[in-house]
Amino acid sequence: MDDVQARHPNPVVVDAGSGNAYLGFIVYELFLKDAQAGELLSIEGRPELTERAKGRAERLHFDRMRFQTAHIDEAQYPERIHVLMALHACDTATDDALVAAIKHGADHVAVVPCCQAEVAAQLKEKKAKGPGSMSLLFQHPMHRREFGSHLTNVIRALTLESFGYQVTVTELTGWEHSLKNELILGRRVHRDNRRARLQLQALLAETGVQPRLTRLLGIMPAGTEGSGVQEGSAPEGSAAESESEGEAAPGAVPGTDEREA
Repeated sequence: MDDVQARHPNPVVVDAGSGNAYLGFIVYELFLKDAQAGELLSIEGRPELTERAKGRAERLHFDRMRFQTAHIDEAQYPERIHVLMALHACDTATDDALVAAIKHGADHVAVVPCCQAEVAAQLKEKKAKGPGSMSLLFQHPMHRREFGSHLTNVIRALTLESFGYQVTVTELTGWEHSLKNELILGRRVHRDNRRARLQLQALLAETGVQPRLTRLLGIMPAGTEGSGVQEGSAPEGSAAESESEGEAAPGAVPGTDEREA
């Protein structure tokens, strides 16, 4: 928030899948309440929650909070988003939030996913077909849920990287407070990252999954028609690595494109 407020005269913050908008109220209180400009848009699909949050904002005189009743994939977004956050947007709703961030050029992204079920279902279909020992990682339902959840978030992080974001994956809070605790942070520093794109396409090919996020963004597994990548191409440390940084994105945060632990 400090970064976008320093660089943009009227920063736009989007809280996607906002629920009761508690996160949005905290962000507004801390960063926008006493600022001269900037607005926060809360998007929530349940009208009763939207109305409740709207009334709370009116009582608090948070005049630059906006509310929209819509599912994340159907919402009307501002042309330019500076910060997008999504706290516990269920399953593929987190993917919809990431697509909105990428398409509207968000400088910063912060998502805490939950209930990743889509990839686990795709792994179940693949179980009997998988060559080698890879399928042993998700043979049992419990392992499939856990592995599918982990794989989903790895794909999300790589997708952000492929679109020029520097990504950090960490914990939101202590595990004693919530098991839905994985925080994915993205800071846009380049237009794109070819190395990350090749790694992502290779991962999709190796695991046989194609989650909603990559489908919506048109990212195909390596070796498939239209992917532009042959299976096994551009391994780590290859010539493609030299193309990883790409051009700086317009208005991007200065920095490098190296992944953080």
